[in-house]
Amino acid sequence: MSTQSSSAPLSVVSAAQVPGVIPATAATTTAAATTIPTPISASTAIRTSHLAEDKSKQKRFHGFVAGVLSGITKLVVGHPFDTIKVRMQTSGPGQFKGPLHCFLETIKKEGPRALYKGATPPLIGWAFMDSVMLGSLSNYKLLLQGGDPNVKLTYFWSGVAGVGAGVTVSFIAAPIEHVKARLQVQYDAKTKLYAGPVDCARQLIRNNGIPGLWKGLVATIWFRSWFFMWWSSYEFYSDQMRKRTNMSEGAINFWAGGLGANTFWLFAFPCGMFTQYQPTDDLNA
Repeated sequence: MSTQSSSAPLSVVSAAQVPGVIPATAATTTAAATTIPTPISASTAIRTSHLAEDKSKQKRFHGFVAGVLSGITKLVVGHPFDTIKVRMQTSGPGQFKGPLHCFLETIKKEGPRALYKGATPPLIGWAFMDSVMLGSLSNYKLLLQGGDPNVKLTYFWSGVAGVGAGVTVSFIAAPIEHVKARLQVQYDAKTKLYAGPVDCARQLIRNNGIPGLWKGLVATIWFRSWFFMWWSSYEFYSDQMRKRTNMSEGAINFWAGGLGANTFWLFAFPCGMFTQYQPTDDLNA
């Protein structure tokens, strides 16, 4: 008796054809889509917050240090030009034919050191003034950014931060500029009223009280309110250089700062006349 075995062909049944079974690829996709993100621990969140705060403090500190170095550099390079400017602004009619004549006459009659007359107040003051100016600028910008330094301010609001910095530093600048200007216009023994900055400040306080040091404060605030043009134009120049050149960030800061300062002086120079002339209009005060 023979046993006959019949083999029926086996058909491959896909998982899609079996109810309730999800294909492997679909299951993988579904699992990926429904993956629950790992929650951030409290310690991680606190650490991130501290890092952001440290970065903010570091940025403010850098602003103050940059201001100190800026003030020292400005004094060494710029004070002789400032002396000529102040003398031109406060001199009588016909005393000087122009800035070159003023420069030559100063060197001829008083020697090269005369170009640095009144340099002591700004030596101490400008470093502090610029550190306050740049530091307060960083703080005002951070305030306008809502505490997030990554927020990009418009040119207008950058200028508003500049106005705030200018007004803030004016209260420090006014007495320093006052004493400096009085020392710069001492041409000879006949016009010399003060032995130095300390003597100048002492005489001003004795004759006018402590508020006498702040003579010309309103003019100083008016003058430095034009920091709006400085810092709004600085941001504009920086953006344009980043778009149109391959300069490094340091070079961009240098050139944008210089162009911004020139833009500031273009608008502020007439106001600067009052910041020099008003404090020195009565040298016996």
